[in-house]
Amino acid sequence: MAVTDLGPEDIRQIEKEGLNTDRVEGQIEKFLRGTTPVSLVRPCIPGDGVLTLTDAVIEEQIDRYDASRERLKVMKFVPASGAATRMFREWFSLLDADPADMGRGGASRVFMENIQRYAFSTDLDASMKRRGSSLEACLGEGRTGDIIRAVLMPAGLNYGYLPKALLAFHRYDKRNRTALEEHFVEAAGYGKSGDGVCRIHFTVSEEFLPPVRRHIEQAADAFGTPYGATFEVGLSVQKPSTNTLAVDMDNRPFRDDRGRLVFRPGGHGALLDNLNDLDADLVFIKNIDNVCHARLLGETIRYKKVLAGYLLQVRETVFRYLEILSSNDVPERAVPEIEDWCRRSLQVHLPSDYPALPGPRKVSVLIDTLNRPIRVCGMVKNTGEPGGGPFWVEDDTGGVSRQIIEAFQVDGGNEEQVRLWRSSTHFNPVDLVCSLRDFRGGKFDLHRYADQDAVCISVKSEKGRSLKALELPGLWNGSMSRWITLFLEVPIVTFNPVKTVEDLLRVEHLPG
Repeated sequence: MAVTDLGPEDIRQIEKEGLNTDRVEGQIEKFLRGTTPVSLVRPCIPGDGVLTLTDAVIEEQIDRYDASRERLKVMKFVPASGAATRMFREWFSLLDADPADMGRGGASRVFMENIQRYAFSTDLDASMKRRGSSLEACLGEGRTGDIIRAVLMPAGLNYGYLPKALLAFHRYDKRNRTALEEHFVEAAGYGKSGDGVCRIHFTVSEEFLPPVRRHIEQAADAFGTPYGATFEVGLSVQKPSTNTLAVDMDNRPFRDDRGRLVFRPGGHGALLDNLNDLDADLVFIKNIDNVCHARLLGETIRYKKVLAGYLLQVRETVFRYLEILSSNDVPERAVPEIEDWCRRSLQVHLPSDYPALPGPRKVSVLIDTLNRPIRVCGMVKNTGEPGGGPFWVEDDTGGVSRQIIEAFQVDGGNEEQVRLWRSSTHFNPVDLVCSLRDFRGGKFDLHRYADQDAVCISVKSEKGRSLKALELPGLWNGSMSRWITLFLEVPIVTFNPVKTVEDLLRVEHLPG
């Protein structure tokens, strides 16, 4: 597609999105080229890409982080944009059942037997009583549909359309807690900076900004004093400039019934812009639905400190070596020492022609290798949860690096690649600690370290018409592919996702 194929109204629409014709043409080119599957070398496992720490080293990392916080600005970054619609998919399907059959079905029976175990059941009962009914009465009369509608629909709790952040996840004696509130409590356990401030940044959908902002104010008041924390909370939305053009099945711009171009959200990779805007020394990243009941929170806090302590240990060495390499007179013995550390501790693969390079060129390569954002990613043992995992991956230059890989990136037609994918022993729970500053204290431009070609192309539909959608490189996949990456094993108790409402009935989400 050339610029001349776009009319004046198209160009005005593109500019209103915060894009330009060059970027739109680049997106069209990605559709035309299609995606290239990754080349898996082998899964990362303990001893080969996944670090496991002894009890003594774990305590050492916790102490390191606690001792370092006085001079650090720490922040927690929580992607919280998604609505809870998918979480209640089965409950919505129950509403479509024949009313005569609803009370007799297996799913309906399980729903009725468990509804009072959910933390939000008290809010549900209060909502129903305001409308002249009650949860107890509906249960006694077998009115499954009325209860589900009271949970999901705007006339009731509206849970089918609210963001997960605002749903009551956990029951407590005095006050039930939403997913958002649990992030406040968790952050108070490890996220206080040297100035005593606990900083959290949530990304939300623009439509939910007002209710989320109100809830944040309430949470800061409710949990500040009990947890000895002063909360400073930021909110941002996915930028329109990260939206991507949709195309039809022939890779031509997809237009709506008014003839206007159709743009779609760029997926969680779009949040790289939001992350890039943050001003912090260390950033913890964790999804909104990955929280546990406070009675199990201790291990989560411990291992957040372990991840951060290990990152600080690595970063200290990286910064020290970069100071040496950037000096006017690099000691001759320093270069082989740094090479060895890169290979042994970071398990970085230097270019194949590195040994033959002259000394100054070797120094440049080492600086480029080390002067990057750093992330330490918690990895749990694979228990069958859907999502990505840790792998050694070969790039088009023959270099091999650690990457978090999702299923869509694997060539499903290649039996060996599928075998390698299925042999993974560990899982990525989106549990990251990131260092976003260089050794001189400046902020990295994170876009420079993303693999811009690691996009996802999928087929969607709009009003019955098929289209192709383009998702940007995933935030912890392609968007961080050129970071210094380390994987560290953490216990499964630190991973407590809520993908469906039934997950809230797991032991880690119940009072005990």
